[in-house]
Amino acid sequence: MDHLKELRKLQFLSRTELLEYQANQLKKILRHAHKNVPYYQQVLEKAGVIQGNKVNLKKFDQIPILTKDIIRQEKERIYSKDRDQRKYYENASGGSTGEPVSIIQDAFYRDRSWANKILYNEAIGDFLGDPEIKLWGSERDIFQGSLGLRARLQNYVWNRVLLNSFRMTEKEMADYVEKINEFKPVLIWSYIDSLYELARFIEANNLKVHSPVGIFVTAGTVYPSVKEYIGKIFKAPVYNQYGSREAGDMATECKEKKGLHVYEYLYYFEILNEELKPCKPGEIGEIYVTSLINYSMPMIRYKIGDTASFLEDQTCPCGRNLVLINDVHGRITDHFQRRDKALIHGEYFTHLFYFRPWIKKFQVRQSDYELIDCYIVKDLEEEAKDMEDISQKIKLVMGKECKVNFRFVNNIPPSRSGKFLFTVSEVNR
Repeated sequence: MDHLKELRKLQFLSRTELLEYQANQLKKILRHAHKNVPYYQQVLEKAGVIQGNKVNLKKFDQIPILTKDIIRQEKERIYSKDRDQRKYYENASGGSTGEPVSIIQDAFYRDRSWANKILYNEAIGDFLGDPEIKLWGSERDIFQGSLGLRARLQNYVWNRVLLNSFRMTEKEMADYVEKINEFKPVLIWSYIDSLYELARFIEANNLKVHSPVGIFVTAGTVYPSVKEYIGKIFKAPVYNQYGSREAGDMATECKEKKGLHVYEYLYYFEILNEELKPCKPGEIGEIYVTSLINYSMPMIRYKIGDTASFLEDQTCPCGRNLVLINDVHGRITDHFQRRDKALIHGEYFTHLFYFRPWIKKFQVRQSDYELIDCYIVKDLEEEAKDMEDISQKIKLVMGKECKVNFRFVNNIPPSRSGKFLFTVSEVNR
């Protein structure tokens, strides 16, 4: 609970105190990266950020942008040499570019992130131990028929019931509504599009559903109309939360709903234009994040692939002096539909491509109920066992009659809107 005690104080620092704390943490991780991470030793010296034993933050914008391609190319050279003693573990990126990459995190990152989750839950009226429903993707539940021990322990600690958003048949959605009514959660946490589908089901079937104190939606662009609709059906306030697998939870709305507060005590957040210059308030640009808590794999000026803008008015009645951003625009995934009208969350398919080093970029397209094409840009030679594994896991949810094709291409273009689509369904809903 030491982390939580400290974060409770940090969130209400004055703007001057907050920026001073953030600068000290930034210097700390830059020194660590220079000393312990082979990739950054030369990079930080060349940028002029590290001079002798001093850190020059005025040169911070000279540090090259960190991309997924660089992470793949550098491999273990981007890991800290002391990662073993930091109790590191592997994760995979999600993001909006369709380019999965493996990253590592550690015990300090995990503990700090968990404490911060407790903090922003408290901000909307949900306290540790209060009942919580999480409508989230669990491929393990589908592959193995149950959650892992670690997931079960986490759910016990959080007093949480997990509903699998990768299973969204009408029968299962009816069961989910029943579980929500039985468990009476204080908080519901969900993929935005999964909860939207559940809300539509509730309205179409004229069902009654328990109203929680609050709802957090994430993992997708949160359109105001969708957010309002969910709030209307559940009769509860809906809050936007922004995060990624590789960096963690970075920003959340408070009760005032004026914008998303960036956790500047955990992250250094940049929004830059095409020339990599800081965007003016109200100007949309790309998000680049520096984690101040992941010492096993320092991610400095990491390009996530999402866009946002800083609010022009940075004052919030809640009393927090954390910088405010507008709604984030990022990943777009379509649900896939089976012939029996069951919906399969697009995130299910993206997870199948993680931890496969030969896959540089991918897109999954459904052109008919039993026809799916996987477009892949290769980084290395394809592995037949991976392709068979992906195919079988697609058929597990789409049906054994489903035909799965693998199409290797040199490039996968974005949609007309300029957004990259992880999954595309051409089946009429």
